[in-house]
Formats: sequence, structure tokens, C-alpha cells
Amino acid sequence: MKKSKQRKVTEEHFDNTKEYSLEDAVKLLGELKFANFDETVDMAINLGVDPRHAEENIRVTTSLPNGTGKEVKVLVLTRGPKEKEAQDAGADYIGNDDFLEKIKGGWAEIDKIIATPDLMADLGKLGKILGPKGLMPNPKSGTVTMDVNKAVKDIKAGKVELRVDKNGIIHTICGKTSFNKNQLLENVRAIYETVIKARPASVKGTYFKKLTLSTTMGPGIKVDLTKIR
Repeated sequence: MKKSKQRKVTEEHFDNTKEYSLEDAVKLLGELKFANFDETVDMAINLGVDPRHAEENIRVTTSLPNGTGKEVKVLVLTRGPKEKEAQDAGADYIGNDDFLEKIKGGWAEIDKIIATPDLMADLGKLGKILGPKGLMPNPKSGTVTMDVNKAVKDIKAGKVELRVDKNGIIHTICGKTSFNKNQLLENVRAIYETVIKARPASVKGTYFKKLTLSTTMGPGIKVDLTKIR
């Protein structure tokens, strides 16, 4: 079977069995770019944790030094004076009962939901809808708060949530292919340091097992964990 031009270029530049230094991996992201749009750069982190244990169900946040490069649509669910605060902070959608009804009806044109504590009783009833989409606000991620101004601005500036899935893997965005090398390096290292600091005391074996970088259309590039810092 004839190999595609993309496959040939990939094989010339990339060895999927090799672990690359972080600098080389980031450089490869650009060399293996084939899409004609600004691809997202994703990061997958395999951890030696058991999410079934509460103390190992990691859920933390970090602010990326150079943002995500993605426009984040934010809904703030609140009442009273906090609605004006959300508007001034730059929230895309602001409301309460009207948006709760829209969400029940399947509306999901948002990336993040921030809620004040008084709305959580009503919002909790939508857990089966919002939970699987990763949209349910949570105090640990700073999305259930009275400081609406800070929450909105942090998310708009590039704050990301790092949450381990049932397989012990954290999936997160760390930038765009249009970012320069240093911007991506700084973002990846910020995420790495945050996850390292979040190590649960109960983990006795290898904690940080594997880190892989990839673009929307590109292959996964394994990073040598001894060559990150």
C-alpha cells in the first residue's frame, strides 16, 4: 500500500518508540504539524494513583504562564449584585433559573461554569448532565465561589483544571501550535510542577509514570521525564 506524504514525513522525523527531551518534543510538535488550522497542543499524564481512593483522586488547578490560546466561554450562575460583577469580569453568559432550564434542555455552548454557593442546590440536580461533560462547578477548582470576578478572570487568562480520570490519567490543553517554543515549554513545566506538588502521601511507588504531548491531528510524542526541568 502506498504511503501518504504525511506518513512519510512523520516516519522521517519521528520515532514513536523513543522518549524525547521536553525541548525536542516541543520542536517535533511543529515539525509534525500537517493541519491547516491552529491545532491544540494536548498533554496526557499517566500517574501511579488509584482514583477510587479519595486521597488519590487528584483535582487541582494551575494558571498557564502563556494562557491556553483558546477562547473559553464562561457561564456564571448567580443572583443579585454578583451578576454585575460577572458582567464586569467578562463572563459570556450570566443568569440563574433561565440557564438552569436551558441546560436541562441540552444547551451546552460553554466551556466552564462558575456558580455562587446559593445556586449549588439547584445545580446539583443537573449532575447527571454536567458531570460527564466536566462542567459541574467544584470548590476545589475554584468554580464555586463568591469571588466571581477573580474566578472569571483566572479562567479567561488561562487557568486549567487538572483532574485524574478513572484510569489514572490527566488530560489537559497546554497551548496551540502557533505558540513559540518557549511559551509551550513554560506551560508544560507549569503543569508538570503542579502535578508533582499534588502527589498524595499514600502513593508509595512510582507517581509520575509517563508524559505525552500531541497536537489535534498529530501522533503522541513521549517525553523523557529525566529531561523536563
